[in-house]
Amino acid sequence: MLIAGATSAAGIAVCRSLASAGARVIAVGSHAERLAAVTGAVPDAATHVCDLSNVDDVVALGERVRSENGPIDGLIHLVGGWRGGGGLDGQTDEDWEFLHTRIVTTLRNTTRVFTDDLRASDAGRLAIVSSTSVDRPTPGGANYAAVKAAAETWVRAIAAGFTKSAPAASACIFVVKGLDGLETRLASGVTGLWDQEAAPAALTRVVLEPAT
Repeated sequence: MLIAGATSAAGIAVCRSLASAGARVIAVGSHAERLAAVTGAVPDAATHVCDLSNVDDVVALGERVRSENGPIDGLIHLVGGWRGGGGLDGQTDEDWEFLHTRIVTTLRNTTRVFTDDLRASDAGRLAIVSSTSVDRPTPGGANYAAVKAAAETWVRAIAAGFTKSAPAASACIFVVKGLDGLETRLASGVTGLWDQEAAPAALTRVVLEPAT
């Protein structure tokens, strides 16, 4: 299982949960120092430094991963970030570029390189984290909501392809207002994508909310 953006608190929780379930974890981040925290939590995880916004680097990553581990069965995309505020006038080009690069470009690159692996797998899974702001956008978060909506659309397109040519594969969009405090629930949800007894729907959208 390849976790893109593995060095966040959510990424480490997902890596730990998948490893505990017996999965081979491949953790990808942009900084070797931060990947050390993943190794500390999941000693058996394979770690790779990669600029996921650079498609050539992602192609090279795919070659390394396949040569060392074979094709992957899961791609968990957790690369994100937030910038916003200031109403519609505060939606700067710099913030748009930051968000689009981190959220959409990295998703496009990783899926273009690894989706064939998921199609060929007996249980290929793709998962991303989206935001409740897609359904309830505000002027101050317009950049962020638009980019997250684009990411959801990209995943829906991949799921449509699974329906036609890879019925054993599926995609899941986890939706949160904020990830703080939901890392363990996200990790359980990701790991559970391989626990479904019945054939999964090609696409599911799961809202994660804090426990009451």
